[in-house]
Amino acid sequence: MWLATLGMSLSLLCIAAACQAAAGALPELPAGDAAPGATVPPAVAAEPSPEPEERGLKIGRTRLLAGGKLLLTNGITTVEGASGGGIASWATIAGRQMGGGIGVSAHATGIELPDFGWRSAGAALGIGDRLELSFARADFDTRDAGALLGLGQGYTLGLDSFGAKLRIAGDLVYGEAWLPQIAVGIEHKRSRDGAVARALGAASDEGTDVTLSATKLLLARSLLVNATLRYTRANQLGLLGFGGPDGAGRAVQFEGSLGYQLSRRAVIGAEFRSKPDNLGLGEDDWMDLFAAYALTDALTLTAAYVDLGSVATFSDQRGGYLSVQLAF
Repeated sequence: MWLATLGMSLSLLCIAAACQAAAGALPELPAGDAAPGATVPPAVAAEPSPEPEERGLKIGRTRLLAGGKLLLTNGITTVEGASGGGIASWATIAGRQMGGGIGVSAHATGIELPDFGWRSAGAALGIGDRLELSFARADFDTRDAGALLGLGQGYTLGLDSFGAKLRIAGDLVYGEAWLPQIAVGIEHKRSRDGAVARALGAASDEGTDVTLSATKLLLARSLLVNATLRYTRANQLGLLGFGGPDGAGRAVQFEGSLGYQLSRRAVIGAEFRSKPDNLGLGEDDWMDLFAAYALTDALTLTAAYVDLGSVATFSDQRGGYLSVQLAF
């Protein structure tokens, strides 16, 4: 069934592709025409891609779905619906629009673990490469573990996430090499199983995370680097509620990502995400190793090996991750 969900809506984990040579040394490349640092033949440089105003739908001075970003530099979609990597939020803005345009993305994601299964889908709106608004709905199938946990065979936990992100400084690809793209974001999340969360000791069935992200594509090395600080009290992202007994609550957590671009369409990398353990269930930090490929300018497929550690007292939750994203 999760493959049907993947077919319904489309995202995940991608990273940057860049094509600008050293400042002023080479002519500017058409979006997505060469790997970072590659020398461009005169014939390519002489045939620029269509200007943004020739693409998309124009309403007043605003272009809808005009695209224009270099391949993969809009990132993919996190498990909570924001643009970025699979498990880490980045400073990227969803959609392929440039400044002054409006873009959209949609995604579907599936994660297969020994005792659990994750399915999520959602969409995001990017405005002027400055503001992002996102929504994602996730279902977490407890399978046989549900009966052992007293929830019932195949009980499914649900989580809704509403996000907003604002780019406040820098640029992912261009500008000063020392200045990353910086964005601040909020993610309001709501467990659809409040009774279960409270029975486990959670203080609430809803909560809001605050993120501060810095992301930069190092063109000379085809390397993307990201660091995010998240102020949160979510238990297993919010599936098990927010906060805990005895005053367990908000704390600053770290998310980091590294990606290396093999070509203008392919990237590999790794991510890490620290997490709180408010309920005393042994909640572990997360990590993944991923590979993303842009099948077309709009369609990106991401596969990963994920290690989620202990989930609801079930240890060694390692498995496969697959996500598909459609972005304009």
